[in-house]
Amino acid sequence: MKTTEKYSHAYIIAGTAERAEEKAKDLAAALLCEGSGARPCGVCRHCRKVREGVHPDLITLSRREDGKGKTGKEIYVEQIRELAATAAVLPNEAERKVYLIYDAGSMNLAAQNAMLKLLEEPPSFDVFLLLTDSADRLLETVRSRCVTLRAAGGEETPPPQARDMAQRYLELSAAMARVSLLSFANEYGDLGNSEMLDFVRAARMMLADMLCGRLPELSMPRARLLRLAQLMDKAEEYLRFNVSTKHVLGMLSVESLR
Repeated sequence: MKTTEKYSHAYIIAGTAERAEEKAKDLAAALLCEGSGARPCGVCRHCRKVREGVHPDLITLSRREDGKGKTGKEIYVEQIRELAATAAVLPNEAERKVYLIYDAGSMNLAAQNAMLKLLEEPPSFDVFLLLTDSADRLLETVRSRCVTLRAAGGEETPPPQARDMAQRYLELSAAMARVSLLSFANEYGDLGNSEMLDFVRAARMMLADMLCGRLPELSMPRARLLRLAQLMDKAEEYLRFNVSTKHVLGMLSVESLR
């Protein structure tokens, strides 16, 4: 990922605590990396500092401990306001700053509203990573301003057939193969709802790995990868409301070319 490439200013990373943290740190390293090839390179000073937990431009926030050493149940609005006060400060070493917010779903209503204001007009050099076991714990207005990534381990691994289908869809999308995408939609139009959900999960996991540098990006610019990730969230929402598979595949085939 080069500085000139587009990236989202905010991500929700949903999954088990361990997996979400792992994916968040991979993404943070990719965002801060100064390598010339695939990012994170794993060897530059920024990648090393992220791995060692000493990078000055990776700022973490979590639930505070009380005077008795017990971790609180919520992230409070004061914490988000303190974070916001630092957001306009330029990075120390890297080209951007990354804020990693643990247990983001534990932000109380006031804290989430304060976070929303920050997400609406963020400084150009800031990226916010919100870790949570479920994106549904965040306000819809907050979710709408973030790209949602599912961390492996937060849901079952899709079956091989779904991964093969997802790989084919992403390759056709990368090639902008309009006719082939429409044929793809027609070919799989009779899939059941659960099989389609498996396909959507598989595609979303692959896109998350591409965004984190774990898989080749199929020559797609970062903006297209983000767009496709958002389409997968839209497709899952349609399927949850029992929209037909044929309609969902048609939507994915057409909108992936925009």
